[in-house]
Amino acid sequence: MLTLTFLAKTVIDLYVMVLLLRIWMQWVHSDFYNPFSQFVVKITQPIVGPLRRIIPSLGPIDSASLLLAYLLMTIKFPLLLLIGSGSISLSPYNLLFGVIALFKAAGYLIFWIMIIRALMSWVSQGRSPMDYLLYQLTEPLMAPIRRILPAMGGIDFSAMVVILILYLINFLGMDMLGELWVML
Repeated sequence: MLTLTFLAKTVIDLYVMVLLLRIWMQWVHSDFYNPFSQFVVKITQPIVGPLRRIIPSLGPIDSASLLLAYLLMTIKFPLLLLIGSGSISLSPYNLLFGVIALFKAAGYLIFWIMIIRALMSWVSQGRSPMDYLLYQLTEPLMAPIRRILPAMGGIDFSAMVVILILYLINFLGMDMLGELWVML
């Protein structure tokens, strides 16, 4: 059962992260001709495409992708309970759990994008198309911090500050929700 639980959780979480990445790329007006952007669009288009005909975008936010990510996170908790215990629990709280899990997934996505950008800055030094996409995604988060905390000795600490803020939010979620935060 643990293997099936791991597989279901991983597949749902990865697809939700790709959906959130699509929303984030549209929100920051990233380069959609980038090969990685094309990958994200192609992997989500079979499901999001038909939904977009029914659900219009709300300004810069792709509401069809957001709704799909929310629905996946809402069914994740009952699905994991079904796999683990053999019984399903449908309650109105699952709608709230979906919102909380979606925020948590967004935080994890931001964390990993920041880490990947930091690692890529050491390796490719701005010459890769992926670097430009990562710059477009992370710069709205890092620029306000750079205005307050400028680079010291040529080292930019803004990525570290964003990651520390994400850790703070994660620990705040653990303090407020306890075991539920860990399960989501």
